[in-house]
Amino acid sequence: MKKETLRKTILAVFFVILLSFLLYQLRDQIKNFSYFIFSPFQRFLLRTQQSILVFLDTIYEIKNLKKENESLKAEIKKLIVEKESLRELEKENQALRKALSLGLEKEFELKMVKFLGKDVSGDIFLINKGSKDGIEEGKVVILPEKVLVGKVMKVYSNFSKVKVFTFKNFSFDVEIGKEKVEALAKGQGNFKAKIELIPKEKEIFPGDKVFTSVLGGNFPDGILVGEIDEIKESDISGFTQATLKPYFELKNLDYLFVILNF
Repeated sequence: MKKETLRKTILAVFFVILLSFLLYQLRDQIKNFSYFIFSPFQRFLLRTQQSILVFLDTIYEIKNLKKENESLKAEIKKLIVEKESLRELEKENQALRKALSLGLEKEFELKMVKFLGKDVSGDIFLINKGSKDGIEEGKVVILPEKVLVGKVMKVYSNFSKVKVFTFKNFSFDVEIGKEKVEALAKGQGNFKAKIELIPKEKEIFPGDKVFTSVLGGNFPDGILVGEIDEIKESDISGFTQATLKPYFELKNLDYLFVILNF
């Protein structure tokens, strides 16, 4: 029994040694065969690995691009706001320069306001200053070029309403031309106005400038209102009338001045 076991053990060792020897002798052939058999799988795995790495890199790059895009958008918005602020500041400076060039600050106490838009109810403008800024009802509103706009009609905390002088039936005394012909301006609505009670014996012409008059106490003297457009016969004996072309344009309104004292 022991001899049989010993014999089997010796044979097993012999076969192991023999197999090892054969494998050693055939190692190059075996490697070549293995490469031949498994190389397609290796290439497939390599390409798969590369594809996965490329995919992961793409995902990472997309995330980075998204962050960069969001950062650029925020920067662009910031630049737009800064540009708009500079543009508004330049407009304010232009309005102030115009007012200073005419010496308005020497004539009046002024408050600069911004035109917000037209009220739906008629010839009424909205401005961005109110009672918190010292605006009061009845104050005169002009352009930086010393051109008449109207009067403050309603004041709120942070904004006010301005009745434009073309408001229906809004009337005030004016002087026409170099001769300062006294007459009465009257609003017709829809940003139109006319001049009434022009003495027939006084000569006026289309293009003559029309200015405010101190008569009636509505406005300070010498603010430019507009110019005579068309002269017509009046229904009132001894007088003529004319259409008035205002000197403000709705599309160009931006910064205005409220005259606090005159």
